[in-house]
Amino acid sequence: MSAAGPRPTIRDVAARAGVSRAAVSLAFNDKPGVSETTRAHILRTAQAMGWEPNRSARARGRRGTGTVGLAICRPARQLGLEPFYMDFVSGIGSVLTEHSGALLLRLVRDMDEEIELQHHWWRSGQVAGSVLVDLRRDDPRVPALAKLGMPVVAVAHPSLAGPFTALWTDDGTAVTEAVRYLAALGHRSLARVGGPAELGHSALRREAFTAAMAELGLPEGRQSDTDYSGGAGARATRSLLASAGRPTAIMYDNDLMAVAGLSVAAEMGLRVPADVSLLAWDDSQLCRLTHPSLSAMSHDIHAFGADVARAMYDVIGGARVAPRQVPTPTLTPRGSTGPPPS
Repeated sequence: MSAAGPRPTIRDVAARAGVSRAAVSLAFNDKPGVSETTRAHILRTAQAMGWEPNRSARARGRRGTGTVGLAICRPARQLGLEPFYMDFVSGIGSVLTEHSGALLLRLVRDMDEEIELQHHWWRSGQVAGSVLVDLRRDDPRVPALAKLGMPVVAVAHPSLAGPFTALWTDDGTAVTEAVRYLAALGHRSLARVGGPAELGHSALRREAFTAAMAELGLPEGRQSDTDYSGGAGARATRSLLASAGRPTAIMYDNDLMAVAGLSVAAEMGLRVPADVSLLAWDDSQLCRLTHPSLSAMSHDIHAFGADVARAMYDVIGGARVAPRQVPTPTLTPRGSTGPPPS
């Protein structure tokens, strides 16, 4: 039986080991009634078939309870600084608490490690389902987890989610709104500091930025790909502000990079917004604590996480959940945006 196949059943193991299903059940549950030799033979057979001890079968068997998995490909230090995932996880946790559930959170280095981890979680019964984040186009996790028959909710546009239930924000519309707002203030030279180019939502934002600039008859504008960290946001900002014909407004794909960009502008002797306007995505407390406070594309990330958790429990319970778009981020103007320098 392949590693990607369904979890072996008691019937499968009994047939392979040449024993009764009752004997397999006793061995799996570590109950008396079979000899130690037979128990060891059954467990060796089961493990060779890809079976692992199920630590949460009881919880998974009850609708609305159980552990939900979430793997994130981020350095631990960066994740601790990134407000989006802190709010998102707290939203998930608020619903898990209502269902006496738990969140199994792991940081991974890459998608191969996550696929292996998800296989282990499902085969060992540690999770009743998983939430997939940061999906890519042609993401290998989608077919791998679909083969497992694992309940999954994808935080992504339906075009990226394959057969899984998708919950997403309309990033394209939000980017278009931001570009139109800056253009209405009089800006013609705009730039965008984005996340990793391979992420599906980064690609959607990049395409929307390019389309909105063209629609308004503005120059194409520079776009930079980063890893979402403050350091990468600072480097991208420094490069933009030191270039010939520097932009008069910069959009950032998260608040951490926007805060770093604000520091770089001050370091270079530029006033915000008199010399350059800055606009962040996500709108955490960070945006309101800076001076000037950062204009931002705002959405309720905590509520988004709660919506994802509710959809996850519906899927675990066997419901067919239609793809759902959560409210689009809306523009919250603050002190960091204004007309371009005259």
